[in-house]
Amino acid sequence: MTGKKQLKARIRARMAKTGESYTTARRHVAGPPEATETPAVDGGWRLHGGRHPDSAVITNILRNGGVDVSEPLVFVAGGGLGAGYILWEFKHDDSRTLVLGFRNQWQYPQRWLEKTLTRLGVRYDTHNTGGAQAASRRLGAELDAGRACVIMPDRYRIGYWHLPAALDGRGGHPVIAYRRDETGVYLDDRNLARLRVPAEMVDSARARVGSYKNMLVVPHPGEVAAAEAVRAGLRDCAEHLSQASDSFSLPAWRKWSRTILDEKSAKGWPKVFADGRGLAGAMLSAWEAIEPVGQDGGNLRDLFADGLDEAAALLGLPLGGLAAEFRRIHGLWHGFAEAALPAAEYGALRELTAAVRESLIADGESPAETARELWELRAAADRAAVDLDRFADMSERLAEIYAAETAAVAELRAMIAG
Repeated sequence: MTGKKQLKARIRARMAKTGESYTTARRHVAGPPEATETPAVDGGWRLHGGRHPDSAVITNILRNGGVDVSEPLVFVAGGGLGAGYILWEFKHDDSRTLVLGFRNQWQYPQRWLEKTLTRLGVRYDTHNTGGAQAASRRLGAELDAGRACVIMPDRYRIGYWHLPAALDGRGGHPVIAYRRDETGVYLDDRNLARLRVPAEMVDSARARVGSYKNMLVVPHPGEVAAAEAVRAGLRDCAEHLSQASDSFSLPAWRKWSRTILDEKSAKGWPKVFADGRGLAGAMLSAWEAIEPVGQDGGNLRDLFADGLDEAAALLGLPLGGLAAEFRRIHGLWHGFAEAALPAAEYGALRELTAAVRESLIADGESPAETARELWELRAAADRAAVDLDRFADMSERLAEIYAAETAAVAELRAMIAG
């Protein structure tokens, strides 16, 4: 037991230091898994983990259905990368939160899910039941029939993230419901140990957010059209990121770079954070979004690079150079995250964030006390004034990322069109 605790502590420390995902940090600390090591099994369901919630739900349902497919290829088939930046200001708790989009159609999770399944040639049923009781019965019937389902629970209401009440209704990400018992539902949220949530909490969480209220997608695993799906996904990625939108395409990074230094705009950071208060929370939300240690899998440029390497062999295209470039861009995002939330100042915040994530993945639960400590420390950091001198450096880093991604997407577009 002592050895296991020491291993967990070392993994958490590395996650906090590097921003790496649990799987990557564990590999560096404990070495690669043995070839004979198999995923944990719960009631016949194999818990494979995953890197990004949206691509992981499809991959894990297909793999549990006997389909040999990788998460990077599923991610590419869905259109790969996206870009988006929104700064929300909430008066009720005096907080500022950054919402960053890194996946194609990041603002439309159900559309992305259904588009990706369609491209892969996977049949699926969709149900959007209005009433909570009917929605609960539908989910129960599908699970009793042995069919894994994709649901979209609100993160606060689902409980296992132990979020503060101020985040009630802020949304969530797709997870798999794969079986139930008399009072609970078993979920796959990239966890590697069993995760059971009381049924009434699942029902409440599914009904909370109006835009995807009680969403239920039931894929039927079967042979996938991988090559066609990947080619269509690459074209979708290149077209989408070549658009002029400064909210939902690459110009969002240029807009963000300029907004950080804009002293006149109401949304300019010199005005929003004039007294430095609230900046720590905003920077933590940026770090969580950009680094794989967060809830959504990070900036995803590394996942896309892995998909490009697999697509090169599948399609016979010379995509290796682009894969290397997107790994370099992934490093640029890591540099930005480090500048935004440096470990020297915010080590404790980073360590607690990593502890919550590590516990959920490795143990199927995150300790409520650890989460409470995280949010208390975050609130205290938000109340303290912060030096704004870092804005110029952050702006320059974003401008570099924008230029690099724009050039890489232009190369991808030319290659796919050829």
